[in-house]
Amino acid sequence: MPLTIHGCYRSRASRNIWLANELGLTFTHNPVIQVYRLPNPDAADAPMHTQSPAFLAVNPNGQIPAIEDDGFVLTESLAINLYLARKAGGPLAPANVQEEGLAAMWSLWAATGCEPHALNILYHRVAKPPAERDAKLADACVEALRKPFKVLNQALARDGFLMGGRFTVVDINVAEIIRYAVPAPDLFADNPHVKAWLDACHARPAFKAMWAGRDAEPA
Repeated sequence: MPLTIHGCYRSRASRNIWLANELGLTFTHNPVIQVYRLPNPDAADAPMHTQSPAFLAVNPNGQIPAIEDDGFVLTESLAINLYLARKAGGPLAPANVQEEGLAAMWSLWAATGCEPHALNILYHRVAKPPAERDAKLADACVEALRKPFKVLNQALARDGFLMGGRFTVVDINVAEIIRYAVPAPDLFADNPHVKAWLDACHARPAFKAMWAGRDAEPA
């Protein structure tokens, strides 16, 4: 069975699709949508969603993304990327056990220390309707990210990448979290290496291909 990526572009599945594009993987995309985005998920013509029985058979947690790869099922977007990179090998994958540690370290660092704050910046400055935005919460999250951004900026100052002096899976994992904070331009102005790195990540053809798919997907 070929690789299947379950999850719409407007979800964390974007991380897996970007990496699959980078690796040149052949895959089937099953655009499972989040159930909360549907006005009537039980309608006969509703698309497959995160509470559809067919998807729950893949991931009982009812969350996207998930992958199926020759009968192997894996969830959690960052873990999926680490798995796909390791399986494919090549320059995007960790080259040794030390790099495996670095890849896990940076992925967990971004997920735990940055993503909750970055998402709130996105939600409360851009994504939510104006009446539902909490400007104070967004501002507090910007302040919470000042130290992590400084740490990231210092790491990127070495050679522009997070490990091995080259673009790898961990750059994808972290960039896909840091981009949520783009509505806080002062964070990037204060950390020019972060801005240059994210711009370079987003200039890659594989990212652009993923983003084109995202743009074509209903909001």
